[in-house]
Amino acid sequence: MGLFQRLRRKREAYPYCAAVVPAAGSSSRMGQDKLFLPLNGVPALLHTLRALDACPRIHEIVVVTREDHLVPISQLCREAALEKVRKVVKGGETRTASVLAGIREVDERTALIAIHDGARPLVSQTVLEEVLSAAAVCSAAAPAVPVTDTVKLARDGVVESTPDRSALFAIQTPQVFDADLIRTALIRAEEDGADLTDDCGAVERLGFPVRLTAGEYANLKITTPEDAAIAEALLDWRENH
Repeated sequence: MGLFQRLRRKREAYPYCAAVVPAAGSSSRMGQDKLFLPLNGVPALLHTLRALDACPRIHEIVVVTREDHLVPISQLCREAALEKVRKVVKGGETRTASVLAGIREVDERTALIAIHDGARPLVSQTVLEEVLSAAAVCSAAAPAVPVTDTVKLARDGVVESTPDRSALFAIQTPQVFDADLIRTALIRAEEDGADLTDDCGAVERLGFPVRLTAGEYANLKITTPEDAAIAEALLDWRENH
């Protein structure tokens, strides 16, 4: 068997994975649209999509965004020649509705769905590889990093307790799931009106365990102007190391 045939067989051995990228937020804390915020001259969303496009375990990408962003994001993907971006679709009123809108557009062959924030432009191939490998085995996985600050539980500005920091983790994306599992979990969450801050929460509501894999502190979500400044500094650091 030739090299090309061996590589082709190895690639086909990966479960068919579709990445759904929610990019429909209002960017209210940024003061400007964070998706198009230039990081070293490149829109933040394009950094995100390039990372996913370069991952051999990801076979297609569906971007979910606001109606007024459909055309500019589609144009951005065409100009960047992103081969795996198959569709740019309109999202819903909530994150759950938006993710479901993306899931409904994935290829029927899809076995795994990776849900990754459009505003996490520094996700590495190492993080992607580890979480996708784990999800292929256990059906639900997410990258995480240990919490480094002391966390307080408080009510009305008064501390009630201090959780054990060693048991606390900050969850990142992509969060990767068996396609049928996450579809069922999100539909149930939407029907119940559950207020979810991430997609793992939908699966947890069904009593299904989520495996944590190694995240990276650099895999930050851009929410504030300070986050954007840190992201640019990290990009410079990566280029010089």
